Amino acid sequence: MRYHLISLFPESTTSYLNESILARAQENKLISFHYYNPRSFVKPTKAQKDKNKPYLQVDDKAYGGGPGMVIKALPIAKAIEKALKFATKKKDFTKELIVFLSPSGEQFTNTSATKMAQKFSDIIFICGRYEGIDARVKKMFKMKDYSVGPFVTTGGELPAMIMIDSISRQIEGVLGKFASREESRDASKDVYTRPETVEFNGKKYPVPQILLSGNHKKIEGWRIDRKGGTNSK
Repeated sequence: MRYHLISLFPESTTSYLNESILARAQENKLISFHYYNPRSFVKPTKAQKDKNKPYLQVDDKAYGGGPGMVIKALPIAKAIEKALKFATKKKDFTKELIVFLSPSGEQFTNTSATKMAQKFSDIIFICGRYEGIDARVKKMFKMKDYSVGPFVTTGGELPAMIMIDSISRQIEGVLGKFASREESRDASKDVYTRPETVEFNGKKYPVPQILLSGNHKKIEGWRIDRKGGTNSK
């Protein structure tokens, strides 16, 4: 799986995507990340060549008024175009998905993640900022609006990372043992490890006795109950 992130702040994602399981998946060539900064697709104006203005302008005031700035369509379109050219050059290219991250998009779920992992070889994430991206970019390319929840984040980078993490788990080999995915087995929302009793501030917190019983059938039932949200002990 090749992930393409179109972002004004790509460095905001690397601290997470290049660590732990996702880092190992990259080393094993199961996934890869490719970044496209819209600023790379605009030419500096005379004013922007000033040393005190190092960032190339990719936004402007919204038509119709209102607070905040809107990211222009062309820098995003050119970034998408470059990502698509990179994708189609790959021999194992099958199909790409362009994701437009929006609070009003379709709710992303674990089912969505599984389908994406099975269907696509390249996923392009458009990470908006400020008041959003000029809507005309949606007319230039076929894309799908997705939301990771009923809330608004400062930018699209965090939702993109949530989706990438969830999708990557569905790729065989990323987690080491494919069967270790919690959603594919009876896994309790509560887990315990050694020691058998933890002492903190003068109080003892023991492991539920059923987990020490050795009765695997009862333990499995307990996990199913816990997964369902009951208060079995």
